[in-house]
Amino acid sequence: MAAMSPMWVFGYGSLIWNPGFAHDARVVGFVRDYRRVFYQGSTDHRGTPQFPGRTVTLEHQPGATCWGVAYRISSEEDKQIALEYLEVREKQYDEKICVDLYTDSSPKIPAVENVMVYLATTNKESNPNYLGPAPLEEMARQIYLAEGPSGPNREYVFKLEDALNKLGVVDPHVQDLANAVREYSDTELSK
Repeated sequence: MAAMSPMWVFGYGSLIWNPGFAHDARVVGFVRDYRRVFYQGSTDHRGTPQFPGRTVTLEHQPGATCWGVAYRISSEEDKQIALEYLEVREKQYDEKICVDLYTDSSPKIPAVENVMVYLATTNKESNPNYLGPAPLEEMARQIYLAEGPSGPNREYVFKLEDALNKLGVVDPHVQDLANAVREYSDTELSK
């Protein structure tokens, strides 16, 4: 009997620092034509239905790249467990797509093909928590104030910033937002 092929999952948000499932390889890389944006409302992890937090999703943008981490899961049992776990964890993300992962050593040829990724679409019917873009200050205020079962929304932003720094990746959107949240925090504390 032929061995089943491994499943790959791409993390571009909290999966970078907290995958939460067994995996047998971790590859740092990027996907093309998508950018990471804080446009998804979180009512179950980093916010509440009354006061949603903001988490990242991918937005299609030709020419963009989004760095993150891909995880390989080889055993059938681990794949099943990981999928069940991710379906709950990512339940507010209404689309699952497959993308190719590239690395610095293979910027032209995919290092891994068909990597599964969860994203949140702008479709309000399938994704009622989509928040979309907003001015930086407004997003910073919302993130600073939001808190959910997984902790404060600002902790998510700072952990993402830190995880990307550890990968050697500068994401201007994440950096600007993290700085704006710190600024908001300083402003609030000095009142």
